[in-house]
Amino acid sequence: MTPATGQETIDIAALRVGMFVHLDGGWLSHPFPLSSFAISSMEQIDRLRALGIQRLRWSPELSEPEPVLGDADEVVPSAGPAGSSPLPDESEAGIRRAALAEQRQRLALCDRQFGEAARSFQSVYDQAIEAPREAAGEATRLAAALTSKMLTSDEICIRLLTEDAGDQVAAHPINVTVLTLLLARRLQFSASDMADLGLGALLHDIGKIDLPSHAHQTEETTNRADRQLYESHVAMGVARARRMGLSNGATLIVAQHHEMNDGSGFPRALRDERITPLAQVVALANRYDNLCNPDRLSRAITPHEAMATLFAHGRHLFDPLVLETFIKMMGVYPPGSIVQLTDDRLGIVESVNPLRPLKPRVLVYDRRVDAAEALHTDLEQAPGLGIRRSLKPRALPREVYDYLAPRRRLNYFPDLGELAIAA
Repeated sequence: MTPATGQETIDIAALRVGMFVHLDGGWLSHPFPLSSFAISSMEQIDRLRALGIQRLRWSPELSEPEPVLGDADEVVPSAGPAGSSPLPDESEAGIRRAALAEQRQRLALCDRQFGEAARSFQSVYDQAIEAPREAAGEATRLAAALTSKMLTSDEICIRLLTEDAGDQVAAHPINVTVLTLLLARRLQFSASDMADLGLGALLHDIGKIDLPSHAHQTEETTNRADRQLYESHVAMGVARARRMGLSNGATLIVAQHHEMNDGSGFPRALRDERITPLAQVVALANRYDNLCNPDRLSRAITPHEAMATLFAHGRHLFDPLVLETFIKMMGVYPPGSIVQLTDDRLGIVESVNPLRPLKPRVLVYDRRVDAAEALHTDLEQAPGLGIRRSLKPRALPREVYDYLAPRRRLNYFPDLGELAIAA
């Protein structure tokens, strides 16, 4: 691959801490949170060398400290000299431009990564019937990539994506997988459990591939025959999981993701400890996403209402510790919530840091600033400013609704900490 302007290639043996490197091949093809980043440790260098690549692109002007290259460290320059880095614009307008550029990059990066995950998931579905073992391999790689990203960054925000970020067929399993892994991380599950969780969450509805499309989402139907057909997706999913050769832990998630602690779930009406801890985590993430993203949009409730519903009615359905941890992680106003701030301004929650869920980032309506040019307000950096209440989107004035553009369907993805350059 020809290096971009300002980039050079370097032998993998010559890597040093401080170099800013660029990985090719897509976000799912390597274990790092970003595809472009500054090397911060020898451990990262070891992981880069383990990828088996011989040469790597890097940006000298973004590297600090500048590595000293000896005779053995051959560098192949790109066509044309690399320009020196311009001095940063420290004016108020310059700082704002830089912040807005980073905000756009981060959202675009999350959208792109979600899209890549969605395409990978679609490949799993395309192969599941005719080539189940190959489908299992693809699903395992996708689940492992998502899991590794979650474990390599201390600061992970749950970000609301644009509605066209990815295929809606893949949106639900990816949403459930992301929420499951974030919750499992908070619950301090082991690495082996995280592997089963990622795969089981991704494939929890694999049995629906054997159902007619009209039966994919009939959980609330009053028609007994339709209900039985819908519930059969669990048994069909277990059969598919076995043909795919999934682990016992992942297969149990497929088997139990609709079981509830009070015995009201299906297909076996299991209670409490008879439901595996892994399945209890996936069941909660699945329920939350189904509340926010039902098959019939007319039944959708806001993320804030979904949290209130789980708090009020979920205590007998889910493990108390799992439910409490989920509520603390998502906050009272999860991404996608329409809110009124304590200064009466209106906005939409764009991202939440699970470590500080009461202080999300909010896109605030301001008629003086075009929505595309608006910086999100970080409530953590705004002392004295908070959220007063949540509103339904239909309660917004038309101009505010158009500005905030509430999503009809919610897609979530992890924002893995500070962004330097988008992959």
